[in-house]
Amino acid sequence: MKTAKTILFFAIICCTTSIVFAQNIIVEGNKSATDLVGILTNNSPCISILSKTAKGDTFTAGKNSYGSFDKDISSFPFAKGIVLSTWSAENAKGPYDAGNEGGGSTSWPGDTDLNDALNISTSVNATSLEFDFIPITNFISFNYIFASNEYQYYYPCEYSDAFAFLIRNEDIIGSTYENLAVIPGAIPPTPVSSENIHPLINDYTDSVSGVLHKGCQAINEKYFKGFNDATSPINYSGQTVVMNAQKNVIAGNKYHIKLVIADDRNEYFDSAVFLEAGSFSPKIDLGSDQLLATNNPVCFGDTYSIKMDDILPGVSVFNYEWYEDGAILTETGSVLSVTKDGTYKVKVDLGGGCSATGEIKIEFAPEIILNPTTLNKCADTGNGTATFDLTKAKTDLLDGNPATTTIDYFKTITLSDLILDPSSFKYNLSTGNIVYANLTIYGTCSAIAEITLQTLPSTVISGICPDPIINAFSGNKNSVELIPPPTGDPYEYSLDGTKYQTLPLFTNLAAGEYTAYIRNSSTCEYLTYPITILDYPRFFTPNNDGYNDTWKIKNLDLFPKAILTIFDRYGNLLTQINTVNSEWNGKFNGYELPADDYWFTLNFGEGKVSKGHFSLKR
Repeated sequence: MKTAKTILFFAIICCTTSIVFAQNIIVEGNKSATDLVGILTNNSPCISILSKTAKGDTFTAGKNSYGSFDKDISSFPFAKGIVLSTWSAENAKGPYDAGNEGGGSTSWPGDTDLNDALNISTSVNATSLEFDFIPITNFISFNYIFASNEYQYYYPCEYSDAFAFLIRNEDIIGSTYENLAVIPGAIPPTPVSSENIHPLINDYTDSVSGVLHKGCQAINEKYFKGFNDATSPINYSGQTVVMNAQKNVIAGNKYHIKLVIADDRNEYFDSAVFLEAGSFSPKIDLGSDQLLATNNPVCFGDTYSIKMDDILPGVSVFNYEWYEDGAILTETGSVLSVTKDGTYKVKVDLGGGCSATGEIKIEFAPEIILNPTTLNKCADTGNGTATFDLTKAKTDLLDGNPATTTIDYFKTITLSDLILDPSSFKYNLSTGNIVYANLTIYGTCSAIAEITLQTLPSTVISGICPDPIINAFSGNKNSVELIPPPTGDPYEYSLDGTKYQTLPLFTNLAAGEYTAYIRNSSTCEYLTYPITILDYPRFFTPNNDGYNDTWKIKNLDLFPKAILTIFDRYGNLLTQINTVNSEWNGKFNGYELPADDYWFTLNFGEGKVSKGHFSLKR
């Protein structure tokens, strides 16, 4: 019985161990360059491979730093593929061993092309796969994952091993490498690395040296898959999500590709790139998706034509299959005319067992629904014109249209004379009463609407308004606030009878005489009355030369009840001035006063008082 239990115990252990091991990827490090390219391309007849070279570990006897992998029953995202690493490829097999920092040798060199592409100079332990190929379609791509043991401590904040997906067109003289392993959409192009893709990294204090290493904020975190542990199918401390390197190419041209990875600065904390088997296969780029979200849908009522002769010029195609949302269409020619939303796919037979596919998503903009609208405006006082705010038609024009619609205004239907200031458009009705709004949605889709301009006669009426609030004696920064009748009606305001505004406050006004207009914007009836803004000279020079010999406040005679009192700096009363005797000559009891500053108080009556000071200069 004891023996049976022992056998059962070992059986359980063996089975359990087998299951644990099966959770990791399987890596074979004995593959040639031909093997690796064959796995990467799935030996596609659509790609003509001309040469193949693999280089890597020159330090570990009998071990290659490149190889193939199989996910087996693990959770790794790729079923099969190839791996290029900065240590022996077989070390990529999981689980993650946190105590193994890796390492190679400084005698295992880096790669000059990688250094040049990423602007570094310290790479070591480089592994590369190179091959020439001739595409017969217009688009290539690879799916890959970057994994690294540098996803620990503070390392992502300070350095990262280097990886590049280099390509150049050999048929173009002087062509240089372009790196396709970059962060999507980053400007300028940013290489994929642990330094450029990571979550928040906290400060780290070295337990031995006591040195504090500062952490850093997350960057491109959405491309970071996560940190690994002892359950990981690969032996790296962290990895990216599945990334994609892609490029439009010229069918029939010869290209050279170099996939290369290397350690940066030192040979420890190794990295790898995993490339999906068959992901380098012929593809067709049908152009950018036409989407509402990216502001480039097809306009309502238009037809979008997918023309394969333009997409694959000079390429012989034996057969076309077109699909809409997965369902095959009856069209078999080289052109598909699209009139409704959908995901459209083409499969082309290029002969010799080669077929390629392309896909595009197309959305149509909603119809721009327009109705003519009318703007009513009070005519400017006495000159037969009206100043319209054309933007007030926006609410009517956007009714039923997206809020993102932009509107431009024009004098004629040909849209050749843009109205530069539609919020203050002065229009003489003797020349016509229609302007045109051009509504544009999603960048290019547009329609025209008529705006009819109608005026109501402005009629002066009698009445009394509350006194305005005047802040004077401020140079050119005086202000006036007009107070409308307490009727609750909508009013607009002007100080010249032509330019009206909806706010009653006027600022930055010079001293002088104005005429106030308070107009009911519904009936166009208006009240008007004069306003005077006073100011005073800041100095005078009583030297009998005929200039500034006396000090007076201009327009004070318009306030017959006003009393002006002048004091010296000690508060002594020097003189009182009224509207009859409105000037001061700088004398007191017939004696000339010295050059100095003097103060005044201006009493308008009814509790309204203004004060200030000025200088007498001799």
